[in-house]
This record gives sequence, structure tokens and C-alpha cells, in this order.
Amino acid sequence: MPDVGQSSSAKPSDEPWAKLVPSDLSLSNVEIRLGEEVICSEIISSSLEKHKWCKITKNGDQSSATILNMSGHVILVNGVDLPIDEEIVINYGSEISAGPEGQGYLAFRFEAMPSVDTCPTSLTITIDVEHAKCSICLNVWHDVVTVAPCLHDFCNGCFSEWIRMSQLKHANVLCPQCKGVVQCVGRNHFMNYIEQDILRADPTLRRSDEDIALIESYASIKSNLVLGTSGGRQSRKRARALDGLIPVAEEESRASASTCLQCVSAIGGFSCSQNTAHVQCQACGGFMPSRTDSNVPQHCLGCDRAFCGAYWHSLSVTSSATHRVCSRDTFLPISERTISRIPFLTHNRNRQEQDITERCIQGMGKALQDIISEWTAKFHSRQIDRTLLKLNHAEMISAGTHVCNECSDQFVSFLLYWFRLSLPQNLLPADASERENCWYGYSCRTQFHNVEHAKKRNHVCRPTRGSAV
Repeated sequence: MPDVGQSSSAKPSDEPWAKLVPSDLSLSNVEIRLGEEVICSEIISSSLEKHKWCKITKNGDQSSATILNMSGHVILVNGVDLPIDEEIVINYGSEISAGPEGQGYLAFRFEAMPSVDTCPTSLTITIDVEHAKCSICLNVWHDVVTVAPCLHDFCNGCFSEWIRMSQLKHANVLCPQCKGVVQCVGRNHFMNYIEQDILRADPTLRRSDEDIALIESYASIKSNLVLGTSGGRQSRKRARALDGLIPVAEEESRASASTCLQCVSAIGGFSCSQNTAHVQCQACGGFMPSRTDSNVPQHCLGCDRAFCGAYWHSLSVTSSATHRVCSRDTFLPISERTISRIPFLTHNRNRQEQDITERCIQGMGKALQDIISEWTAKFHSRQIDRTLLKLNHAEMISAGTHVCNECSDQFVSFLLYWFRLSLPQNLLPADASERENCWYGYSCRTQFHNVEHAKKRNHVCRPTRGSAV
């Protein structure tokens, strides 16, 4: 859905100091970044035309502001008429309507946001920027990966290319910094936060957009990669068995169920070499080669973890007593999933709200699958604000994206949240239609241990108080 509007400003700062939260939860917040800004937005929900209707000026106390009516008509502030060219002080929680009451104008809630400077938990850490540079490109890290066992850090794109070049020339991948043999490599999210803090403190260290796009095009490390695994060891084990040193049956019984099948023999025209990188399936624990030349996804876009179901299914490989292989159902495109139950995660695990949602669907004479298919189509066509979708790469996800079972539950829960928000009051069960919204909305902690509170208040709504606001 389109943003509710925007603040007109020439040089916005990095962080907003306040925001206007629309009463229509399907619309996005209007963030205010300058000390004095003219708000230009839609003022009627049924119209896409934007108007300059007010100016908001930051006050010295950091928690209030002054609003000036720049529209051609009266606006409402906390239920009181504010005439044209008149101004009034607004505080956190002030209700503002873009026009006279009862004429379909959008309403907003003003909220001042605490600055980083006033945060009592802020901590300053001194770091030598030279220790935060990739020894391959000599720039500050970008999308940090850490190699083991030496624990040196590099850019994802740089080390992905290093792996590719090393596999063409050498039997092992060596660390570019200490020359030790690299056994595995994985993304380091904690170091990414440090990278972001460094660039925020010194923007001159930031690379150009073109450089970032180039290095991201090289990046192929999404989950932990095991380098130089099992191919050579498997052949040596087999050779020892054939030489009579160990009985064949005993040698095969020692083989791990997690051994990569393409290290044993060629499947689908591909077999692993001694230095082929492998990823481990998060569901069954089995290994598969990390393939950048295949169009079959090996990683869930929602969590970046590796899953083998789609890869082995594309090669018609099934699980056996000696080799673990996931079924295809563990890693499917969103549009191909069958949804027969409301996930436990739905509505932040609030069983009362889940029951209401289930009764709403039944009252409409539809199946859960019908509702999910309908809202998946809306998601795919970008009719839904994705801000609350708790998955990685939310903007890249579509109906055809492969996701794991856990991320599928998160996705379905997200769709059911929007489904509930879209329902008019008359379609809610009688015992739910008259409930007031909880101040803390979906972030309320009381709903988990107080059944009466969970029944009495609606929690499928946006918070109006608390840290989640």
C-alpha cells in the first residue's frame, strides 16, 4: 500500500525526531526529520492527491512541537478546531485530523521520538578503523563473514571470490590474512553492527553505490559453508576398503548419514571435487554441495538458512537408511504450500485472538487456505505494508519464493494479522466486536499470562504506548 505521505524537506537528517501515525493501520507513518517541516500528504483516504496541510516545528523541550494550519479549512487538534494560519502546541499522543470531523479526513497521532543522545543505555566503544578493514579489498567490511579456525573477518563478496579462485588453483582454501587452511566460513551479524556504527561515525569511509552493488553481486555465502569436505575423505575410505584394510560392509556402516551424495557419485551430471564447498541442511543435518550454477534454491530467503529438500528433489533423490535427505514439503514456494491450521505464532501466540480469527473465517464460509491464497496475492502485488514481516529480505519475497516451514508460519501469521485488521466490526463475533484496543497492542505482555485481559481487550492492533510504538 502507498505511504500516507511525506515531509517536504531539503536536507533531512539521518534519524527522525517525530512521526505522525495514521489511524488507518494499512498506511505508513510520516516521519519528521527537520526542526521545521511542511507536511505534504494525502488528507482523504479515498484520494491519492497530496496537499500541504500543516507545518510542524520542533520545540526546545524535545518532546513537544508547534503545528501551523496551512490547509484551506479548519483542522482538528485533540478535538478542538484550529483555524487557517493559526498554530497550537502539540505533545506526545496529540490527535490531529487533517480536516473537519465527519468528512472523511485522515487522522494522525503525533509522537516525539527520543534521540540517541538522550538514551541512557548508550555506550561508546573506541575501535581502530584499521582493524575493521577487509585484508582483500582494504576497505571497511561489507556484509562481514568470519572464517574458522583462525576467526579473521572479510567482506562476503571478497571472500566468495577468494573461494572461487582458490578452488580453481589449489586443493585447499587458505586464509588471505594468516595463510592457514580455512575449514568453514559463515556470516557474522554482530560484526555487521560494528561495521554500520563505523560508517555512521565516519561517512567518508562509505563506499560508492556502484562499489557496493559490485561486491554484493559476488557474495555467495548465505549460511555456514564447510570447505573441502568429504570428497577426498570418502574416496580414501573407499580405497582402504577395496585394499582389504577394512571390510567393505564395516566401512560403509561407518559412513555418516550426513555425507554428501554427490561426493560419493555423480548425480544429475555433477559430482563434488575435493575442494567443493558444502552447506549443511538445517532440517536433516545432511550435506549438499554449495551450487552457484544451479537455479534451484538452497537457502530460505526468510532466514538465510540452508535446506536440502528442493535441491535433492530436483535430482529425484530420496532419503535412505544411510543418507539423510529432506522431503520436498520442508522447503516449498509460498504459493505451493497447503495451509490447514492457524500457526501457533499467529497474533503473538495469543490463543484468544487465534480463536476469533478462526471463527471469522468460518463465519465467512471460507477455508483458511482461501484466505491465505487471497492475501498472498495481495502481498505479491505489494498491496500490503511489509514493515511488520519478521523475515530477512522481506522486500525480495514473492509468492514464488522458497521458504522453510518456520518462515512459512511467520508469513502466514503476518497475512492473518492484516486479514484481521481489514475486517469491519460487523464481521467479528459478538463477543469480540465491542472490545476496546489494548494500549500496547500486539506487543502487550499481559496477554500471555492473563486470560481475562486477553479476552477483554483487542490485541490485533498497533501499540499506542510502550517501547514498540
